[in-house]
Amino acid sequence: MHSREEKMEAFGRLLDVLDQLREKCPWDKKQTNESLRPNTIEETFELCDALLKDDRKNICKELGDVLMHVLFYSRIGQETDDFDIADVCNHQADKLIFRHPHIYHPSQIGAKEPKPLPYGENGEQTEFQNATTATEVLQNWEQIKLKEKDGNKSVLAGVPASLPSLIKAYRIQDKARNVGFDWEDKMDVWKKVREELGELEAELQREDREKSTRELGDFLFSVINAARLYKLNPDNALEYTNQKFIRRFNYIEQHSIKAGKPLTEMTLEEMDALWNEAKAQEPSDS
Repeated sequence: MHSREEKMEAFGRLLDVLDQLREKCPWDKKQTNESLRPNTIEETFELCDALLKDDRKNICKELGDVLMHVLFYSRIGQETDDFDIADVCNHQADKLIFRHPHIYHPSQIGAKEPKPLPYGENGEQTEFQNATTATEVLQNWEQIKLKEKDGNKSVLAGVPASLPSLIKAYRIQDKARNVGFDWEDKMDVWKKVREELGELEAELQREDREKSTRELGDFLFSVINAARLYKLNPDNALEYTNQKFIRRFNYIEQHSIKAGKPLTEMTLEEMDALWNEAKAQEPSDS
């Protein structure tokens, strides 16, 4: 692996390349925050895909693409004299120091080389310094954010409105948990899941589309809640199933092409048989 000096040199090299492109490349010169935003979303999802597949080579590549966008937005901020990459880095470092009082004393905010201090050194202990587990750290994190000058004004204010609904539901529940609003026994969640499923089935039988939609949302929310309580990531779980379905359906389609028989002319029984063939060829953990 590279030394710290080599890492800083590489970071500076990327900054230099981006500066040159911004000044000389017609495409880079015309980019704005608004024009870059769709590309940023795409690059983020490509990184997420590589992470899900544990594709180390592509993780490295996609991290570079995401980093380039961070630097690009910082360059635009520099041109408008609002902020630059140094402000971005320093703001993030100060925020992390402030939110980790079990590691840093508040006096370390703004320090060029912040050093972890023993509890009680250079000042009184804070109510958050006794966090010794990951759960306690997360609980403190939400409380500390409410105390920040420019922080969230409510517990759920930090959940971005534009998050995909499944991820948003998980984050909402997780943030509520960090302030004590959660099931005391995770087994109790199943009663809620069954209750919501019953209410969904009842509305479906009445063929009330609007109420059925709402009950479907309640049911999905309860299932996501159950996944969270069992420390399962529902978004990852659903994507694994998406990929599994794609593999098996592609197997059916490929065989239909080889047989010269369009999918639309195949019977459900024929497709089911090919589905089971595809399933049998996959590893047991698929």
